[in-house]
Amino acid sequence: MAKVLKMGKSQTEAEEQELKVYETVRGILKQVKKNGDQAIRELSRQYDNWSPEQFRLSRRQIDEIIARVPEQTKTDIRFAQEQVRNFAEKQRATIRDLEIETLPGVVLGHRNIPVNSVGCYIPGGRYPMVASAHMSILTAKVAGVNRVIGCTPPINGEIPEATVCAMDFAGADEIYIVGGVQAMAAMALGTETIEPVDMIVGPGNAYVAEAKRQLYGQVGIDLFAGPTEVMIIADHTADAEMVACDILGQSEHGPTSPGVLITTSEKLAHETLLEIERQLMNLPTADIASAAWNDNGMIIVVDSLEEAVIEADKLAYEHVEVLTENPRYFLERLTNYGALFLGPETNVAYGDKVIGTNHTLPTRGAARYTGGLWVGKFLKTCTYQSCTSEASALVGEYAARLCEIERFMGHREQALLRVRRYGRS
Repeated sequence: MAKVLKMGKSQTEAEEQELKVYETVRGILKQVKKNGDQAIRELSRQYDNWSPEQFRLSRRQIDEIIARVPEQTKTDIRFAQEQVRNFAEKQRATIRDLEIETLPGVVLGHRNIPVNSVGCYIPGGRYPMVASAHMSILTAKVAGVNRVIGCTPPINGEIPEATVCAMDFAGADEIYIVGGVQAMAAMALGTETIEPVDMIVGPGNAYVAEAKRQLYGQVGIDLFAGPTEVMIIADHTADAEMVACDILGQSEHGPTSPGVLITTSEKLAHETLLEIERQLMNLPTADIASAAWNDNGMIIVVDSLEEAVIEADKLAYEHVEVLTENPRYFLERLTNYGALFLGPETNVAYGDKVIGTNHTLPTRGAARYTGGLWVGKFLKTCTYQSCTSEASALVGEYAARLCEIERFMGHREQALLRVRRYGRS
């Protein structure tokens, strides 16, 4: 039976904060819808102390920025993008169009059509999220999206140059220095100077995530993403230093980021509690990581690996690291997760930054029904059909009777018209 050694804050507290976020976002969206560019400028000045002549970077500005980025940084960005592009291209190759004759004269098929335009949000704020440019912009381009725009906020009144470099290398057609809810609203709703897109994607803070939720329907989205999550599944072969390091490595994302250890070893559980406190004494981002751990950290001790699978699937976390004797046991049995990291040789940071899989993943239990962002998210699988006259008459007889059962007499007449026209006299 599972035993909880440490529990995070209550659901009630979290829901109260969510209500505040909802109201703030609703107000900002109304402002942008009503006042367009003027609202974007006022909001950017209010939240980011940012009011440039133009929010969109010109080609000349982009080239000047890239020239200032250190060569090693550019080399590292290119390496990461090569990994992301390679995996995305291999994924795209698995998605095929289909055409088949299901009955004599009946041809059914589907085509995988890229979304026409996508807006990608590249978070900034506390951290310049350079890697998000690869994960969204580049992946959309591999999928074949014609127009991909990117928005990223200024950081302390400055343009995040490495991020802009990554956005350009990834293939962005337009780059805007604007952040937060106002960026999501500008991309989704459009303004006098920003043409709206068909889909918005990318991670962000609670306000950005709520903006995506409220805009969904007017535009498509990749998925609803809340605070980043990490789960470590460990047995007696794992060590507390690695477990603590990998939990805190994700906890630094923000004070609401949950981290959980599920382990068959009570000894490891207690050692991890002590090790987390030790590492927090030296971690440069301890102010954030400690708040996240204190408010949202959990440790669950289970009796068996089978019980670990049950508890992990209940939580359905975004990132799941497996530090056990046989990591592939969980690959074969877990069903609810965003991304798996198998064995001590890999970790969430690799997936977040460079290894090639996408880091925009489901959170807050969404892994029960969706995977993360990938090349397929930017494709619409659209069906088509055609019939010969003989096939139309045959199918029409069945269709007419089935329509009559449902009392759809107009539908029935569509079918009977074909039967009369194409059937044998």
